[in-house]
Amino acid sequence: MTNTASAPPTRTPRTLSREERRMQLFEATLATIAECGFSRTTLTEVARRAGLSHGLVLFHFETKEKLLVETLDYLSDEYRRNWQAAVDGSGPAPEQKLAALIDADFNPQVCQPSRVNAWSAFWGESQSRPLYLSKCGENDALYIRTLESVCAGMNAVHGYTIDPARAARLIRITIEGTWLEMMTLLNPYDEGEAKATVWTCTQLLYPRHFGPEGPLSL
Repeated sequence: MTNTASAPPTRTPRTLSREERRMQLFEATLATIAECGFSRTTLTEVARRAGLSHGLVLFHFETKEKLLVETLDYLSDEYRRNWQAAVDGSGPAPEQKLAALIDADFNPQVCQPSRVNAWSAFWGESQSRPLYLSKCGENDALYIRTLESVCAGMNAVHGYTIDPARAARLIRITIEGTWLEMMTLLNPYDEGEAKATVWTCTQLLYPRHFGPEGPLSL
């Protein structure tokens, strides 16, 4: 017997809920920033990518500045929730938490090109730096404290002696550096090579627990 029931209609941008529409606009803004840069992102282009009218974008955010502020909040909160969930879901040992933190930074959701390029724009363009510091400073400080605490745990539990703040800084800088280098045209490499680079850095700090391919034994 043939099933004649029709499939549910696909929801168009104009039939989404308020929250869904806002998320759609955030995603369109990230894509626009990634392609056009911070200064050349316009409400008109965001509306075009989202399939919405310019007036509807104004209704939700009023100005480009408000849209950028809330987009950065969206991006920063997504990043924080990602690494916190990874740490909460890991085992109790410091090496397990450290591996979870590193893996979290290469989660495809947060490491996709639109995110990495948008982060670079917010970090790198002078007009966006005050906005970045005001909106992301607290989340950044929480991440750094967490990473330093995990590195201190590696000393306390496993007898390593490297300064936890410096170890955390080396790991963080290596992650951020590979994110940036994945975007370059001069020496591009993929996510696998980026992650191997971070694991190699971690191996140099904690050779009894990490190798160039990740944790030795968890």
